[in-house]
Amino acid sequence: MSSLMAGKQINISNMDNTIVLFGNFDQNIRTIEDELDVKIIIRDAKLRILGEETKVNLAHKIISKLILLIEKGENIDKNRVRHAIFLALEGREDLIGEMTSQVICINHKGREVKCKNFGQKLYINAIKKNDIVFGIGPAGTGKTYLAVAMAVAAFKRKEVDRIILTRPAIEAGEKLGFLPGDLQNKVDPYLRPLYDALFDLLGYENYSKLMEAGLIEVAPLAYMRGRTLDSSFVILDEGQNTTKEQMKMFLTRLGIGSKAIITGDITQIDLGADQPSGLVDATKVLQDIKGIEFIYLTHKDIVRHELVMNIVQAYEKGHKGNKKGD
Repeated sequence: MSSLMAGKQINISNMDNTIVLFGNFDQNIRTIEDELDVKIIIRDAKLRILGEETKVNLAHKIISKLILLIEKGENIDKNRVRHAIFLALEGREDLIGEMTSQVICINHKGREVKCKNFGQKLYINAIKKNDIVFGIGPAGTGKTYLAVAMAVAAFKRKEVDRIILTRPAIEAGEKLGFLPGDLQNKVDPYLRPLYDALFDLLGYENYSKLMEAGLIEVAPLAYMRGRTLDSSFVILDEGQNTTKEQMKMFLTRLGIGSKAIITGDITQIDLGADQPSGLVDATKVLQDIKGIEFIYLTHKDIVRHELVMNIVQAYEKGHKGNKKGD
């Protein structure tokens, strides 16, 4: 910590809100201390922030904004605190107040499915406003799960008649032919993340009934060829592993009253070196078409274990370093 010390304080009017602010084992406040190199002390109904002046001012803004969120009934965890810090460091601290949880749907256990950060909120708002949305970003940002949650919510509101989830069955190290069973058994491992999301949101029994009725379909991308998908909520997952021809084929399946979400991570392309990614190509070809929106999530929007964020950052830095070396 710098020898040039400054201090600011925040009066505590509600101890319950302060408990939420501090988090389990004070992990929220410790995150602010570690990230901004400040010291935070609570004494005599006052929260005192000590450290270098610029960082103290930043911490004061962040904590003040987080308190306002808590007063609105929002829960604050370590991920949301880190996201608030990212926004403040970028000079966008006003957006911290917009990190309100947006309930998307209720899962089969009665738990509310919500946006957890500002990036996810932008993603959900884009899905509401547009018929085609591309959600592009690293693992752990909630791209697929939130898209499936929006599909389930739309289905329950009877805005669509069915949900269709698809993925390209790209081999990433293990050949399909070596896997046991028939074709469905061979492709099921590639579709497992989609099944998992549906099980969590609907419960296995409801999911099975809807599958048997043909109201939910989970299938490899190749099964989409030649079809017209009317009144459907269609999700293409792992879009970075489509070829340009496959992406065009998928997008032109969209029928009347339908919505399509394409998710992918352009840093994890499993296609051969001679095959350009259909997702990367789409970002260039479709950028200016009204009704299509591209949402780019980053490591700052990751909602898994904090180590996932650090891993993604490390690989990003490593790839940049390799390019410079080349």
